[in-house]
Amino acid sequence: MEEDKDDNPAAGGGGESETKSVPSAANEKVIPELTLVLIAVEEKDTSAAEIQVKRDAVKEPGVTEHSEKTDENTGGDEIKYVQSTTRKGALDMDARGNKDKKSVKMFEEINRNKQYQRETETLLSRLHLQDKQQKLTPADFLKISPPVKQDYDTSEKDLAHTFLQRLMMLDYRARYIPVRQDSPEVSHLKPDPVSDTVETDDNDFDALFSTTVDYDQSIQTHVHPMDVQMAVFHCSDSFFKQNMITKLSQCQYALPLLVPDPVTMDIDCPLWTFRQIRKSWKITKIKDNSKIVTMKSLPICKAETPMVSFLRLGSLSLSKSQLMNTLINDRHNTFFHRNCPGSTKSRHLMDGVAEIAWYCPAGKPNDAFTDCIAFCNLHGDALSIDKQRDILTEKSSVNVVLVPTLEKGDKSSAVISALYRSPKPLIILIADNNYGAVQMKGGNYKIGLKDRSQSDVSEELKKVIGGILSGSHASFQLETMAGVSGIRVDEDDTVCQKGKSDAMKIVKLLQGMEVSKIKDTFLPCHGQLWHEWCRINKELYRLKGHIEKEKCKKQQELIEKRQHQCTASCSELIKLFIESLSSLPSTDKEYFLKWTQILIDALSADDLTSILQRYDATWSEVLDLKKSHDKSDQLGNKQKELDKISTELQSATFGLEHIFREMGQIYEAHASLQKQTKRGQPDWSKYPELAAELMISGHPMELMDGDAGHVPLTWICSLLDEVIKKMGNKRVFVLSVLGVQSSGKSTMLNAMFGLQFAVSAGRCTKGAFMQLVKVSEEIKKDFQFDYVLVVDTEGLRALELEGNASLHHDNELATFVVGLGNMTLINIFGENPAEMQDVLQIVVQAFMRMKKVKLSPSCVFVHQNVTDIAAAEKNMDGKRRLQEKLDQMAKLAAKEEVCDAECFNDIIAFDVQKDVKYFAQLWEGSPPMAPPNPGYSESIQELKTFILSKASQSAGITLSQFKSKIHDLWNALMNENFVFSFKNTLEIAVYRKLEVQYGNWTWALRSNMLTIENQLHTTIENGKLDKVELNFLHKEMNKTYEEIKKAMTKYFDDDRDKEMLVQWRGQFENKIKEFHNEQVRGVKRKLDEVLQQKNACKKLDDKKTEFENKLLQKSKELAHQLKDKAKDEEELKKHFNSVWSGLVRELTANIKPIEDINYEEDQSKIIQELGFEWCLIEESKRGGKYKNISEVGDYGHYVSLTKDRDLRNTGQHSQDKERERDTRGPRIRSTTNQLFGFLSEKVKKAEYYCKGYFGNEEQRLIRSLIDDVEKQSLDTIKSKPVATRGYSLTYLQEVANNVIKIVTEFESKRKYALKKEFTVDLILYVFHRAESWLSESHKKFKKTNDALSYVESKNTQYYSIFRSFCKGNSSAAVLAELMCEKLKVSTVEAVCNKTAMGLADEMKCTFPAFSGNRLNLEKHLLKSLAEKEDFDGFKTYIWNPRKQAEAFIKEEVKKYIFTDYKDKAQNILKKNVEDIKTLLSQALFDATEKVKTQSGDSKMWGEEFSILLKDQLTFNTACCQNFSDINDFDFLKEETEKGLVSVIKEVSSLSLDKMEEFRMKPDQILIDHLCKCCWVTCPFCAAVCTNTLEDHSPDKHNVPFHRPRGIKGWHPRGTVELVIDFCTTSVASDKCFYPSHDSDESFPFKEYQKAGEKYATWQITADESKPTYWKWFVCRFQKQLEDHYKKKFQGGGEIPSEWRNYSKPEAIKSLDDMYNL
Repeated sequence: MEEDKDDNPAAGGGGESETKSVPSAANEKVIPELTLVLIAVEEKDTSAAEIQVKRDAVKEPGVTEHSEKTDENTGGDEIKYVQSTTRKGALDMDARGNKDKKSVKMFEEINRNKQYQRETETLLSRLHLQDKQQKLTPADFLKISPPVKQDYDTSEKDLAHTFLQRLMMLDYRARYIPVRQDSPEVSHLKPDPVSDTVETDDNDFDALFSTTVDYDQSIQTHVHPMDVQMAVFHCSDSFFKQNMITKLSQCQYALPLLVPDPVTMDIDCPLWTFRQIRKSWKITKIKDNSKIVTMKSLPICKAETPMVSFLRLGSLSLSKSQLMNTLINDRHNTFFHRNCPGSTKSRHLMDGVAEIAWYCPAGKPNDAFTDCIAFCNLHGDALSIDKQRDILTEKSSVNVVLVPTLEKGDKSSAVISALYRSPKPLIILIADNNYGAVQMKGGNYKIGLKDRSQSDVSEELKKVIGGILSGSHASFQLETMAGVSGIRVDEDDTVCQKGKSDAMKIVKLLQGMEVSKIKDTFLPCHGQLWHEWCRINKELYRLKGHIEKEKCKKQQELIEKRQHQCTASCSELIKLFIESLSSLPSTDKEYFLKWTQILIDALSADDLTSILQRYDATWSEVLDLKKSHDKSDQLGNKQKELDKISTELQSATFGLEHIFREMGQIYEAHASLQKQTKRGQPDWSKYPELAAELMISGHPMELMDGDAGHVPLTWICSLLDEVIKKMGNKRVFVLSVLGVQSSGKSTMLNAMFGLQFAVSAGRCTKGAFMQLVKVSEEIKKDFQFDYVLVVDTEGLRALELEGNASLHHDNELATFVVGLGNMTLINIFGENPAEMQDVLQIVVQAFMRMKKVKLSPSCVFVHQNVTDIAAAEKNMDGKRRLQEKLDQMAKLAAKEEVCDAECFNDIIAFDVQKDVKYFAQLWEGSPPMAPPNPGYSESIQELKTFILSKASQSAGITLSQFKSKIHDLWNALMNENFVFSFKNTLEIAVYRKLEVQYGNWTWALRSNMLTIENQLHTTIENGKLDKVELNFLHKEMNKTYEEIKKAMTKYFDDDRDKEMLVQWRGQFENKIKEFHNEQVRGVKRKLDEVLQQKNACKKLDDKKTEFENKLLQKSKELAHQLKDKAKDEEELKKHFNSVWSGLVRELTANIKPIEDINYEEDQSKIIQELGFEWCLIEESKRGGKYKNISEVGDYGHYVSLTKDRDLRNTGQHSQDKERERDTRGPRIRSTTNQLFGFLSEKVKKAEYYCKGYFGNEEQRLIRSLIDDVEKQSLDTIKSKPVATRGYSLTYLQEVANNVIKIVTEFESKRKYALKKEFTVDLILYVFHRAESWLSESHKKFKKTNDALSYVESKNTQYYSIFRSFCKGNSSAAVLAELMCEKLKVSTVEAVCNKTAMGLADEMKCTFPAFSGNRLNLEKHLLKSLAEKEDFDGFKTYIWNPRKQAEAFIKEEVKKYIFTDYKDKAQNILKKNVEDIKTLLSQALFDATEKVKTQSGDSKMWGEEFSILLKDQLTFNTACCQNFSDINDFDFLKEETEKGLVSVIKEVSSLSLDKMEEFRMKPDQILIDHLCKCCWVTCPFCAAVCTNTLEDHSPDKHNVPFHRPRGIKGWHPRGTVELVIDFCTTSVASDKCFYPSHDSDESFPFKEYQKAGEKYATWQITADESKPTYWKWFVCRFQKQLEDHYKKKFQGGGEIPSEWRNYSKPEAIKSLDDMYNL
């Protein structure tokens, strides 16, 4: 056997003195603690005896070496190890107190201490740990870092980091990392050492035997692997030490139990680091000749096991650690030894360290031992490490001592003597002896090692130790180390103790209670009350019977449950927990949480173990019975027993997550009731903040309560809001993980990301947990997100849930997490195709649902525990089979989800070659002693790299978007039909925002087009334009259009939601293009009409000019005659009027005047000509009921049922016949016949009502007919050129004929006829609606085209001119006056048009009702109706929403201009007046200057002035032609300016209602803009589609909130009960409906889209919203609605009493909640 270098001080110590490098200047920057100790040691001289340091290599000057010289030992008396001994004095002193000797000792100790510190500094410097001012923490590794390179050597500076990264991934090869020597002083690349003799052939051969070699002394050996481990350990905080030790334990490595502190030299026991370790083993006992195997699973700190300690006394050639490994696991190096890769002679931090490892039997025949045994290994020579030696020998059950020889008087004999006499069994292994095991007195043994194989020695040792431990023996428990004196236990630290004491306060409350009762007593809110709340809440989505009544009842029950929760909340446990969470600093808080978990785990550990054992046994029995196809009751009974045990298991599980659940429920209960915190209770509103702090620090938070199978939405949303508040709305990449229970999901995540999800089988992850993992700064630039948010789930088909609606639960869970994730990892365990099929079916269905609701996560399949992952062919075959299974599942899921999918790739982008990863088995051998398979670690690394490469292509989502997703997915899952119920609020919000932008873009285009139209209109009026080209208009619009296109591009490219916006980009770009083209074409059409009118009136205009010239001439002549009477106003007026009347007669002698419209007469005449009786027409007109025909509730009185049911298509024929009979005059009927006809009609009508042939649907169709007729007729009338060519009777005739045609067509498709009264009323209604427009247009025509009217209108103007001439005013003054009069007219028109546009723009941008999207307008419209409580307005809104919207816009504009913002409106007008004033002043100046320069005349002046007015004002230059005598143009300018002062003043004080007289009207501009949207109404409740786009295909119609269907008149067939149900509730119910009144086939509401086209175009999402507004409306207007429809809210349609509690302010406020999406 070879010498064990890691146990031998010479071999495993700090290395030879000559190889020690002196620290460089850079390395002088040491850890502060190190420096402090050095100073302390150097400064003490007289009291140096107090220094607790000691050299472990030397006790007496004469005994300098305790190592034997070996062939491999380069020897030398070197400084080895500095270590603490006792508190009262560490140095041996001569009994006489020899002061000189004492001083020498002191000096040596100080030197040794300095040397040791230098070596420590050098080591830390080489590992780049010397700059760790703050210790390594879990946060340093709980982040996404660059991938670990498996294939390359690591440089020394990266060694520590690489070691940790690989350890975290459970790669036990972390200890064996090849090092690339890349620093100048650390190099293996120098030439090999050579002999210093002269090279001849003989000498060359002699050199082979030479013992002296010229060796390069500067070469430094690489760092010992255990020094790397211990250096990292010393540089870590206690939490990271704990993580590190837990991972070492999982790698089946020995763990440090006693550790000398490299700074203070104290002995530390890191008890805290063991707290997370749990070991499971199986004990085998023989009883009655049969083996009994019992399982144990305990936290290792609590386990009472025998302990076998191994010590080495002196130096010997056996590797103690290697021998120990053969006892524990001969295939794995549990203890590091000299033959391990990377071992070196120089070892610095391991001497004096005692490591411990446990052997855990598997309950199999080949177990080395039948029970768990702790093995402890003290590194270094135990002779000089007396402190640790004493502790271990005292604590152990058996001591094993290795000695080079056994002789009396040997330096080790005193220690052996003490151990031999001790009551603890002793086994002495002697290196120079070759005999087998010899039993001595007192149960002690000695065994020789010389010339014996290690396996023989190992087997013998196993037998001896097994034999000793089969009898009575001392037990060892880790926790007892806390009581050992003279060592420092890390758990004694103040912060740890503070955390523990706070946790103990909680645990003291619970001690002595059953776990199930603990939860009921101290955590009542999240138990039965919460589970009942969840059950009732789920029932809300599956209502039957009287839906709304049932709904109100359930909602009341929910409130009661919340009230009970509030009453029961804040137990003593929660108070203490919240108090600690709120007040403790972060480190203390971390300790507190860990201790709480440790202590409460201990409470439930025993219960859990026994329940799991019972479950395991029963489950095995159930499987056996299933295999044997047992048909008896036994299988059923066993399954019931299993369910019972499962419930027990659920009750017995108790952890921190239950306390957080309780916090969540207390918060939800108080928040839903808005209860104030009582005095002395923690403030519930702070709970989310406390949880958010923990989540940010890396704690997993429960997303879905696995026991209740429910997501506490209020709690989760508030928690995420707090996270956003604390760290901003960060982007996250959501990684969801799905897999069968115990398939290694949590282990995989813990290894991949360093997460802390629970992994023990005793406590499988229940529900779904989320944890944030930060993206490290080194790789942040490669990703578009800041964090990865991992969602780990309860296993599918969890044992606890087996047989308890588990399939539904699995589908829910899978759909939820798949929907949440940007990527989903599907974890498949083993190669069992049946298990695989179950998982795949669930997963494929989840992905199919995502596709149908337009969510597109990616997926990766992880196939774990594959036996031979190296076989590429096998993998290919596996992938092929997986693809086949997926395709098969896709077809099955497609049938269930009603979707076209032939293969999995039709559902999701999936590449079987890339997106399937094979994982090696986790364990290398058989658990529990097997270490993790290195191949598993490599698989983890490969998967992590793959995930990150895929993630780098994703932008992730923001935390607020994640919150919305949780909300949307869960609300949809509450309903039975997920796809129909899914409402992507995030997407809706983004779309609504886009709609607002679209409104702004289209407004910018419309506004610019209006300006262009206005300018060109003026240009045409001025006679400066005789043709409008489309190209010209496009060119004028180009600048604005390009700006809008740029703004759109920027919005779609740069908005934070651009990934979601991309789906609408093409649609909206096309819509903007269409809108632009439509605006251009519309303006061209309008301007063409203006040009047409201009051309048509050319003769008349010429005539007008002629009239004006004559009028001016006559005025001049008369003024010349009456110069002398200028002062007598009356005389002048008299003369002027006498001449004027004659002049008017002369001018209009041969022109026929235009007559006014006789509308009343025309109407009657046209209707009578169509064949209707005069008396019928007169009766209708007299009653006036036709004016409200569109708002009638019941049209039954208009219906004639004489037509047979089967004569469906003979409506026209029957009506024609009836009309024929009517026109022949009154027919004499007998009283009997009349009575019979009357009764027959009534009976038939009653029958039709009962059968539903004439019900709510027909009423709706007639109302729709009226609306269509009205729209078509008004469009027809308004298309006529009445304002330019006058009114014509044929216009009304055309409309009336069209009405009859539409009515006849309608009748042909119905089973009844409409009476003549209906047709007459409908024609009169249409005429009534067109009357105001016709009369207004005709007035305009008459004003501009009737010669008499025109000439008469000039009376005042020409009297003024006449009077000026009489007074002797010059021609310039008269022309100025004439121009001012003309300019006044055009100024008023220009100002009014510009003010109308300005006001429309102002209101569109700033007025809340008009400044948003279509939805926003709807909200304000409904607010207005509620405030006024105007039922007639509501009626119009329900049946003709556009009409009511237009009325609302007009009303709001009027209120804005004349009441609310009167001053602002006036300011807009005044600004426009000022602009015109400036324009006129400049034009007068420029025209005058030009005429003066060019010596022009008045005609030139007039034309120049007209040009300068550009396209702003109309001005006819003809008036300037009669003033050729003017030559003083400055005077003309001054006179005009004087006249304009009064014009401007008058225009400035114009009333704003003057705008009504002109082309541009602010209300009409806004109506044109805001009402150009979708007006389709819901076929059930008449709610209006709120899409801003008029044609939004392929998107379906939708509205955020629907209404009770009774508002539209829906009622069950054969009843008069109005329906009270909301559409959104009905579509989740089991009820059915008839799509039309005469349908024979009914459809389930859940499948409403199959009921016909009008239903198929709607997306009605089932939801549990509470639209207060419509509940208030139904209660407030119940009577009016009942009267309107002649039905009642009774029976099944009775209004729930809860609805009557809503007030109007609540209803109005609810609109904000309803529409603020």
